[in-house]
Amino acid sequence: MTLTAEQAGADLRAFVDASPSPFHAVGEMTRRLRDGGFTELHERDHWTLAPGEARYVVRDGGSVIAFRVGTSPAAEAGLRLVGTHTDSPTFKVRPRYDLTRGRYRLVGVETYGGLLAHTWLDRELTVAGRLATRASDGGVALHHVRLPGGPIRLPSLAIHLDRAVRDGLKLDPQHHLVPVWGSDDVDADSLLDVLAGVAGFDAADVLGHDLVLADSQPAAATGIDGSWVAAPRLDNLGSCHSATLALLAAEPAAHTQLVVANDHEEVGSGSMEGARGSFLEDVVARIVAATGGVDPQDLHVAIARSHLVSADMAHAQHPTQGERHEPSHTPVLGGGPVLKLNANQSYATDARSGGWFAARCADAGVQVQHFVSRNDQPCGSTIGPLTAMRLGLSTVDVGSPLLGMHSCRELGSSEDVPLMVAALTACLQIG
Repeated sequence: MTLTAEQAGADLRAFVDASPSPFHAVGEMTRRLRDGGFTELHERDHWTLAPGEARYVVRDGGSVIAFRVGTSPAAEAGLRLVGTHTDSPTFKVRPRYDLTRGRYRLVGVETYGGLLAHTWLDRELTVAGRLATRASDGGVALHHVRLPGGPIRLPSLAIHLDRAVRDGLKLDPQHHLVPVWGSDDVDADSLLDVLAGVAGFDAADVLGHDLVLADSQPAAATGIDGSWVAAPRLDNLGSCHSATLALLAAEPAAHTQLVVANDHEEVGSGSMEGARGSFLEDVVARIVAATGGVDPQDLHVAIARSHLVSADMAHAQHPTQGERHEPSHTPVLGGGPVLKLNANQSYATDARSGGWFAARCADAGVQVQHFVSRNDQPCGSTIGPLTAMRLGLSTVDVGSPLLGMHSCRELGSSEDVPLMVAALTACLQIG
């Protein structure tokens, strides 16, 4: 079913609201995949795959790979892949988080990724992620958790106490970015007491946690006609959402269709489930082997016959600071997918991969925008170059346009959602 822009925007907002942490994002993606007929695989098991089978595998809770097996062996037809990431800039709760300053209780946190810190001030925040407890077999059980409401806050300092703020706000992350969540009451429950209670067990049972701060305000429709989407974590849940819908929409093909959503992109991807890790390579090798690959060269042949679309959000031209953009490359909200290029290889796009993506967009009837950085402005990067380098895989970097990237609340357009879904569906489906 093809969604209208209004339906797609509402679905994106629901997806973001259900995904306050990478673990929740993977949970929401896999829920949708299961509803669409995908079944789970585990890395610890031997895999047997049949043509047309729809499967997914999760590594360490925050990364997922979903794929539909092609009707031909992977070594013959290759793969069509879309790569995204599940994490966003935020604050991560420290192991010893319980702090007291003045007469307030605070939560010790560490900055995660390149966040726009000032946008987190004076917002009602919550905590989300996972708790680890002892399993019945002596191992570790993991539980998703989300603190109800928005009881946590990073209050600004009043201008009367800092007149110099008129010359620019300067925040020391160690001293100023420590959220408060209550008065210093010795009888009050700890943060872990509350979270464990929400999860249904005692704080004494908790062995560890991976917890982040999240904006508690739901994603909203905005703009004069309600077509814009104001939401946290659009970078890069917007791409995770589009990639999931595209995989579910794609018809089976001779080649294998695959979506990978890695954790830890915002901090360099250096983990076993990140793009620098072995997750994608391991799964592709197993797909090749399970679809008839017996020659040691089959994996390399399959990769040489494959294409990867690295889908990460792109910069729309800013309405009041347009001079920060390269003048002849100015993507706009609602204008469709953005093809991202960088001469210094911060993006993996080249003539071959960019041309392949442009052709697929033309097949889908979708217009393409372009983004390059100014020569005097540094360029961000994505999982694209990392994956291309690790696997030797033809890769193109694309994204839907966004304003306020890395803000606590970013701004996109619902009109871009069906355009990106159509483009990615064509990439997955057409040889």
